[in-house]
Amino acid sequence: MPVHWRIHPKAPGTAPGAFAVAPGEGAEYRLELAPNLSMGTVGFARMIALSAGFLSLPLLAALGTPVLWGLLPFAGLALWGLWYALRRNSADRQTLREDLRLTRETIELVRTNPRAGAQHWQANPYWVRVRMREKGGPVENYLTLEGAGRVVELGAFLSPEERATLHDELTRALRHLR
Repeated sequence: MPVHWRIHPKAPGTAPGAFAVAPGEGAEYRLELAPNLSMGTVGFARMIALSAGFLSLPLLAALGTPVLWGLLPFAGLALWGLWYALRRNSADRQTLREDLRLTRETIELVRTNPRAGAQHWQANPYWVRVRMREKGGPVENYLTLEGAGRVVELGAFLSPEERATLHDELTRALRHLR
């Protein structure tokens, strides 16, 4: 799951993954969200090779004819388009991230976008509400934070199951700090 929690300071004897901060001032939850990187370099190479193989099948029928030279640029352009789209998607997914910092005094969300500036949101955690619309939202299990007069979406790139789990974990973390 592309959700990573860091809790500081942890309560003594806390099991890994448990939401228990040590009592006192300075308790802090940090949440890092990033999209899944489903295709690595091996998958990329396989996809390009497979596509090149399938694109070459119609060209085999035109071998030895002048038609081949008419079809070849279009096959090359299609292969280059696939290569470019996969590389661009991979680069965008590596820069897209959401960082949430939660303390007793403030909750702060910073979303780093691939080709735009970072977006910031800050509120008092006492007044923040975590909402999840299971149906009727733009996506299934639409997760939002409401506070400071704004509604911000959280984890848009996560799967519905991951957003449901994140909703429970974030609600528990907010409850701990109140």
